[in-house]
Amino acid sequence: MFKKTTLALAVSGLLGASAAQAAMVYDQDGTTLDIYGRIAMGFEGGGAEENNVDNSEEFRNFGSRLRITAGHQITSDLRAFARVEWRFTGDERNQASGFDEVRNSYIGLDSEQYGTFTAGNFDSFYDSEVMGVFDVYVERGYEFAGGGLQARGDSLAYMTPDLNGFQAFIAAKHFSERGLEPSDQTSEGNVIATQGGVTYATGPLRLALGYVEDTVRGGGNGETRVGTTAEYAINDAFSARLGYETRGDSDTQGGGFDTVGLGGTFATGAWTFYLDYYNIELDSVSDSRDAWAAAAHYDLSNNFDVFVELNDANEDAVNSYEDDLYYAVGARYHF
Repeated sequence: MFKKTTLALAVSGLLGASAAQAAMVYDQDGTTLDIYGRIAMGFEGGGAEENNVDNSEEFRNFGSRLRITAGHQITSDLRAFARVEWRFTGDERNQASGFDEVRNSYIGLDSEQYGTFTAGNFDSFYDSEVMGVFDVYVERGYEFAGGGLQARGDSLAYMTPDLNGFQAFIAAKHFSERGLEPSDQTSEGNVIATQGGVTYATGPLRLALGYVEDTVRGGGNGETRVGTTAEYAINDAFSARLGYETRGDSDTQGGGFDTVGLGGTFATGAWTFYLDYYNIELDSVSDSRDAWAAAAHYDLSNNFDVFVELNDANEDAVNSYEDDLYYAVGARYHF
């Protein structure tokens, strides 16, 4: 379960964690084309009752998607790659659009000697390379940064090659107002949100540190978000993780916090178990909240798995509404 950090695996991590199930439909003269898809659905219930919303049971989609990945070997060291991924609602009929979202669409160049350059609509490097060791749940239970943090669209990124266990990355997203009429323009104007970090891996230990300019245009509060994680593979079956993330409090937006996370993964046979605990302190309230998540995933085959997940976000510790235990039960088919 321990995340390796060679350049090739770092790129495959950006390209997605489901490469093992992808079907190679073309491989000739240095050019490859892979297709991967997932249909996932199940039941969920519980969770927050903010504004008296109904949190009863529902049969729903859990991240169904279709993905195409292409690559071409330009030289012995230089490879071009591209990816597009669509999301769709897999649990019900959709006559309006078919696909709900173009999740990713990007191109890039990968060199073991010089590193990897990526351009377009891709997930946050800060999330995947720094905080992502906690992103193990199908639906809820991840309290750190998400994949869309100041990312997904109009972005450029560079990751160094592996340098004796060290790797660094830098990325930037451009929020442009080009073509907008004065009434639609903001006081900020054009904004560039950067993020960067460094990782180090040696034996069973992996360390990561990073930052994000959490701009208001990108859904943040205008302050810098900083995070760090450590992951240790105790043996082939068990790994432990520790994380910390903080963001300053804005005078106009608020939103400051400090979050500590501690968790572990245990894998035996076809079973994988996850357990995580978080303590979240918000600058806007005097009380903190303690959240936890637990899950069991079972692989019926390389392509079919089932899962049960529980999450107590404990939102009612810092809010006036009720927050019931969230649960999800479902299945996923990978093709």
